[in-house]
Amino acid sequence: MPAHYAFWPKRVPYNIAAPQTSLWMNLQISAWRYPHKTAVVFMGRSWSYTELLQAAEHIAAALIQMGVKKGDRVVLDMQNCPQWIITHFAILRLDAVVVPVNPMNRMEELKHYILDPDTRVAVTTADLAGELTAASNALEVSQRLRHVLVTQFADVFDAANIGPEEMPEAWRDWLLTAHPLPLLEGGQVHQWHQALRTEVQLPNVTATSEDLAVLPYTSGTTGLPKGCMHTHGTIMHNAMFSGIWFGATPENKTLAVVPMFHITGMVSVMHSSIYTGATLVLMPRWDRDLAGRLISKWQVSHWTNIPTMVIDLLGSANLAQFDLTSLQYIGGGGAAMPEAVAQRLLDQFGLHYIEGYGLTETAAPSHTNPPDHAKKQCLGMPYIGVDSRVVDPETLQELPQGESGEIVISGPQVFKGYWKRPEATASAFFERDGKLFFRSGDMGRIDEEGYFFMTDRLKRMINASGFKVWPAEVEALMFKHPAIQEACIISTKDTYRGESVKAVVVLRSSHKGQVSEQNIIDWCRDTMAVYKVPRVVEFMEALPKSGSGKVMWRALQEAEMAKV
Repeated sequence: MPAHYAFWPKRVPYNIAAPQTSLWMNLQISAWRYPHKTAVVFMGRSWSYTELLQAAEHIAAALIQMGVKKGDRVVLDMQNCPQWIITHFAILRLDAVVVPVNPMNRMEELKHYILDPDTRVAVTTADLAGELTAASNALEVSQRLRHVLVTQFADVFDAANIGPEEMPEAWRDWLLTAHPLPLLEGGQVHQWHQALRTEVQLPNVTATSEDLAVLPYTSGTTGLPKGCMHTHGTIMHNAMFSGIWFGATPENKTLAVVPMFHITGMVSVMHSSIYTGATLVLMPRWDRDLAGRLISKWQVSHWTNIPTMVIDLLGSANLAQFDLTSLQYIGGGGAAMPEAVAQRLLDQFGLHYIEGYGLTETAAPSHTNPPDHAKKQCLGMPYIGVDSRVVDPETLQELPQGESGEIVISGPQVFKGYWKRPEATASAFFERDGKLFFRSGDMGRIDEEGYFFMTDRLKRMINASGFKVWPAEVEALMFKHPAIQEACIISTKDTYRGESVKAVVVLRSSHKGQVSEQNIIDWCRDTMAVYKVPRVVEFMEALPKSGSGKVMWRALQEAEMAKV
């Protein structure tokens, strides 16, 4: 028996039989069971499960008229809002596939999310629509989007009755401005309020646990982001498990501020809550005082986050005004929680911060700490149904307890491979003891009680406040700058974010003395998602290279770490 079973919550089974149905049925069943119960709260307005279901069916009808059918990929490009949830389930209602996109992506980045999944329909908010349609218009005619459904934030709340306790003053222009509809060359732009009135006969739901449901993208050491093929079954397992592990009930109230385009927000927060019949209190982006007010007003019981959010909330001058006594669970991942902050949570509020670990490829968590026996700065133990080991990254042989090696994962929530990338899929898996194991690319060790700890990364990745930044992707975008001859992206220490992005740049001879570090940073802000933008730029005459001509990024990284 694995060592961690000695600390396994007694109320939790070692394995579960997850439903074999479409994820759509989770919303359908919760609406049947709790028709008048609050499903979603956003900017002072509450949506019942019946209202959520009906809106999803109307948007599904509109998508049918745009030509969406089973298996089609549909881009979903939004911040957290009711429209995100409604559209997500509308796509699933048609047995189609959700392609969640980070709303911070800019035009150059967005082209890939149209081209790679062969997308012809997208749904977005009006503040992002211009960037998305510009990406489509820049493509060849045969590759462009055919339909874009656009919603204003104000489509889902009464702007006249929103006070500062529900909407920070700094957000008012962003959320209340009615953005003009953009031009989609060779296609049509549709408005949300009109789509909500669409009524057509919907087809039967036929998707099973084996059908593709979601195609979230993740980057790597080389090339463009890759789509992770998740089925209804892989998502269903973690949606169900998250509730079981933390004792969820329909009375849960969950603060949903972790982005739902991200696998954690999508699965562990949204899908888990809808499966349980709980209430989601939505935040479109982070604001510490708004979070404190919402927890207090709605008596939030569960909050999945990244540690920087907790650090920020505890630093608010208004902290004493917030009532956090309703919180039963607080935890997350993406970065280690500083021990001093975890201790303050325990001493001041009686809350244990529960850390976990997972990847896009594992539908969020593959490991987590048990609530009643958690360890600090620890990945936790393997989830229900998960077999996780530490192996030698060269030989793939299992290593003894305590030795550092690559964390590998086998379980029902592991994705089915990379979209249109058979070679990448083959290299990501290996078979052992009749099981298929996914290679995480993360280095870790197992202690004597069976808990996993991170030690290093095999993959070249920067973790900035929980957002994963892949250097190869940033470098590829930076090479578009006319002054840049070469660029190498490394991480630099950041006391708040943990890590930040640094660019080591070689300028073209024609531009030396004409371009500053700040010029490069400003250009990056206009070209890529803000979390990818280098916070620091250093100019060099030449990048260090190996005998084969490869940039020796590790030498630059080690030199940067030596400065600390």
